[in-house]
Amino acid sequence: MSGTLNKVMLIGHLGDDVKIHYFDGGGSIGRFPLATNETYVNKTSGEKVSQTEWHTIVVRNKAAEICEKYLSKGDKIYVEGRIKTRKWSGEDGVDRYSTEINVNEFTFLSTKKDNQMASQELSQPKGENLPPDSDDLPF
Repeated sequence: MSGTLNKVMLIGHLGDDVKIHYFDGGGSIGRFPLATNETYVNKTSGEKVSQTEWHTIVVRNKAAEICEKYLSKGDKIYVEGRIKTRKWSGEDGVDRYSTEINVNEFTFLSTKKDNQMASQELSQPKGENLPPDSDDLPF
């Protein structure tokens, strides 16, 4: 195979709200931490072990604005993109590196707003949406 591939697919929960930065030219960039979990049983001790991996997610322009509007800490999301390592200088002048996931596709799997609406619907008394005098229907 002569080509290469840089593709990442993740399903996880937001570790914080989306932080967005707007540029003078009208563009924007949003960042948020995404947690993915792996659970397994330790063969020697029989203990259940859970490990969390944190990923820095980067969305741009309209996607950043959509994520900021609808997502909040704890929401579950599917993201698809590519790995990119960014080099920058710290305040002390030392070069630093950040590995990020640059997203080109995403799907909201659950949001707190969805969960709040569902719990409100469950708490409403049954039959509340029936029309008054439903026995007077002509059929």
